[in-house]
Amino acid sequence: MFSTYTYETSAEVFKFVQITDPHLFKDEKSELLGVNTFQSFNQVLEEIKESGFHYDFVLATGDLVQDSSNEGYVHFCEQVKKLEKTVFWIPGNHDFQPKMFEILNQHQDNLNAKKHILLGKHWQILMLDSQVFGVPHGELSQYQIDWLLAKLKDHPDRYSLIVLHHHILPTNSAWLDQHNLRNAHDLADVLAPFSHVKGILYGHIHQEMEGEWKGYKVMATPSTCIQFKPDHHTFTLDCVQPGWREVELHPDGRIETRVKRIQKVQFFPNMHEEGY
Repeated sequence: MFSTYTYETSAEVFKFVQITDPHLFKDEKSELLGVNTFQSFNQVLEEIKESGFHYDFVLATGDLVQDSSNEGYVHFCEQVKKLEKTVFWIPGNHDFQPKMFEILNQHQDNLNAKKHILLGKHWQILMLDSQVFGVPHGELSQYQIDWLLAKLKDHPDRYSLIVLHHHILPTNSAWLDQHNLRNAHDLADVLAPFSHVKGILYGHIHQEMEGEWKGYKVMATPSTCIQFKPDHHTFTLDCVQPGWREVELHPDGRIETRVKRIQKVQFFPNMHEEGY
């Protein structure tokens, strides 16, 4: 499961898109807080196709399904085929891993379960499982910590991008920050000896964010469905539209990135909802 996927190419710049938190259901007509998640996910994928951004692969960073249904994971697999790219994935707190692994591994024509990606001569991506079963907050197990350390030691001269589901930087929203990565200090301890770690990428918070944590560039990406309002201590939805992130990894260690949001359709949540 944790073997390595290698892009053996002379390319100097690698480009990918991140999609996160689709929250799909068994029923394509189901809504999450007033938004049809199947339709919003489909619209994001359509506008990625039309964007003109020429990318190499896709990272799907968790909460693929809301209701733990087999059908929800099948919907995800079938919909991402339209991108015609390899999709690497990790679980989020809402995912039911037994079904997730079983169904996504049945679609190996376009989905790949490997969590270590070597890109040409200069970069590696390390995808971590931060799920704690049955609770919203995240934590990296000792197995994940040990695996990350081993891969960093194996490739100390490669620039590294760390990918997980749960957030590290505070969102200034008390209700959301209680569901963060609880042992970020353990992650910091593992990363500290390796000067080539350049960035940390996640989803979970349903909002756009870029910042710095202990010298690392940190990026959070909007959900493909509902959005959470930043800087609100109680649960608050936002009317900004679903989106995705474009990322470029350069041979000198630079990360260039931008968030895009759908333009052709609008989805609005039920602003009277008080949680989910």
